[in-house]
Amino acid sequence: MGLNGCSSSSGGRSFFGGFWSAALRRKAIGNPTESVAGHGGGLVRRLGLFELILIGIGASIGAGIFVVTGTVARDAGPGVAISFALAGAACVLNALCYAELSSRFPAVVGGAYLYTYAAFNELMAFLVFIQLMLDYHIGAASIARSLASYFVSLLELLPFLRGHFPSWIGHGGIEFFGGVVSINILAPILLILLTLILCYGVKESSAVNSFMTATKVVIVIVIIFAGAFEVDVSNWSPFAPNGFKAVITGATVVFFSYVGFDAVANSAEESKRPQRDLPIGILASLFVCAVLYIGVCLVITGMVPYKFLGEDAPLAEAFTAKGLKVVSVLISIGAVAGLATTLLVGLYVQSRLYLGLSRDGLLPSVFSKVHPLRHTPIHSQVWVGLVAGIMAGLFNVHQLSHILSVGTLTGYSVVSACVITLRWKDKVSSQVSGKCISARCEGIICLVLIAFGGFLAGLCYRFSGSFIIIIFAVAMAIFGAVAVQFRQGYADPPGFSCPGVPIVPVLSIFINIFLFAQLHEEAWYRFVIVSLISVGIYALYGQYHANPGDNGSNPM
Repeated sequence: MGLNGCSSSSGGRSFFGGFWSAALRRKAIGNPTESVAGHGGGLVRRLGLFELILIGIGASIGAGIFVVTGTVARDAGPGVAISFALAGAACVLNALCYAELSSRFPAVVGGAYLYTYAAFNELMAFLVFIQLMLDYHIGAASIARSLASYFVSLLELLPFLRGHFPSWIGHGGIEFFGGVVSINILAPILLILLTLILCYGVKESSAVNSFMTATKVVIVIVIIFAGAFEVDVSNWSPFAPNGFKAVITGATVVFFSYVGFDAVANSAEESKRPQRDLPIGILASLFVCAVLYIGVCLVITGMVPYKFLGEDAPLAEAFTAKGLKVVSVLISIGAVAGLATTLLVGLYVQSRLYLGLSRDGLLPSVFSKVHPLRHTPIHSQVWVGLVAGIMAGLFNVHQLSHILSVGTLTGYSVVSACVITLRWKDKVSSQVSGKCISARCEGIICLVLIAFGGFLAGLCYRFSGSFIIIIFAVAMAIFGAVAVQFRQGYADPPGFSCPGVPIVPVLSIFINIFLFAQLHEEAWYRFVIVSLISVGIYALYGQYHANPGDNGSNPM
C-alpha cells in the first residue's frame, strides 16, 4: 500500500492507527534505476575493489592505532594484542552479515538503514538512521579536533614554528562558560577542506583517500618492522598482568577501532561491480586492520613496559624513548593521515545516508539532489560538513565520547537480525501451532529474547553479578537461538551468503548487546531519549512524506 492510499483513508482512522500503519511499512528494492528517478539523477559507478578496500581501511585505521593502544595496554598489558584479536573476531561476525546484505542490495545507498527498511519496517529504519547519525556527527567533530591537534604538532616539529600556535588554533581551545563552549578555529577549516574534496567528485575524493590511506598503511608497516628490532621479550611477561577479565574489557574498548567496514556497504551505488566487490572489500579491509592492530600492539608492548606507555601518543613516545626520533616523525605524519582519512570517509558515509533517506521521503528532498556534473550529493555533503564544523568549532566534543557507539552497536545488531529475517522472506511463513501468532512474529520475539539475554549477561559481567544470573541469561539466549534455528525456514540468498545462518548472526547480536551493556549509563539514557525524539520527528514529518514504493506485508 503506497503513501497516497494511506493518506486518503487517514481521515476515518485515529492518528495512532495511521501512525502504526505507516510505521510498519517495508521497502521493496526494485530496479535501482527506478529508485533514483526524480531525485536529481544517480551517483556514478567509479569505485573498484582496491578503492573499496582502502575506504574500509581508511575509515578504521586512525585513533585506534595511534592512541587507543596505549590506553588499553595500561590495563590489559601485552594482552592488548589478544584484546584486538578478540574484537576483530567479534567484528568478523558483523562483517559477514554486512557482506551478505551488501551483496543482496548491491545497487542502492543506505547501508544499515536500507537493510532495516527492507527487513523490518519504516519506523525502525528511521530510528537506526538517527542513532547512527548522532554517532557519526559527534565522531566527526571529535576526530576533527584530534586532527587539528596532531596537525599542529606536526607543524611544531619545525623549530621556527614551535610554541607559536595558540590553543584556539589547534591544541584544545579557548573555553567559556565553564568549558561548555570551547572555541577552536583549525578543526572547522580542516572540515571545510575535506568537504570541498568530497563535493568535487567521488573519483577525486577516492584518490585522496587512497593516497593518504596507502601512506598511513606503509608508515604502520615501517613502525612494525622498525620496532621489531627493539623488542625485549621480557616486557611481554606477564602477558596479562591484571587477568583475562582485563583483556576482555580491553576488547570491548578496542572493538570500536574496527568500525568502518560499513562505509564499504554505503558505497554500493558508486561501486563498479557491487555484488562481487562489496563483500570482498568489507572482509578484506577488516582483515588488514586486524593484522596491523595486532602487529603494532606486540611491538609497542615489547619495546616499552606496558606500565610506562603514554595514553595520548603511545607510539611516538615509545620510539622517542628508544632514540628513534625519525620514526616518531613518521608516526606524526601517519597520525595526521590516519585521522584525515577516517574523517573523510565518515563525512562521505553520512552524506550517502542522508541521500538515501531523502529519496524515501523521510527527510526533505533537498538532501537527495545530485550535482549533474560532479555526480555528488552536494547539499547532503555540505550539511554534514556544516554540522560537524559547528560542533568541532564551538564545543569540546571529547566530553561526549562516553555516549558514542550506541548507534554503532544497535545498528550492527539490527543488521545481523536483518540477515535472519530476510532469509525468512524467501519462504512463505507458516503459522505456528494454535495459529495465535505467525512464524515471523515468533521469530522476532526469539531475536528480542537473544538480545535481552546478551544485555543481562553484559550487566552481570560489568557489575560482577551472580554467576547464576549469567548462566540464566546465556540459557535464555540459547533457547531463543534454538527456536530460531528449528522453528523457521531459510532459503539461500542471491550473491554472497553469510555462513552458519542463523547461528552466526545470533552470536553477533548477543556479543553486540553484551558490549552495549558495557557502555556508560549516560549512553543508555541517550539511546532512550534520542529514540523518543526520533519517534516524534517521524510522527510529525516522516509518516506523511515517506514513499517506500511497493512495500511488503506488515512484519507482524
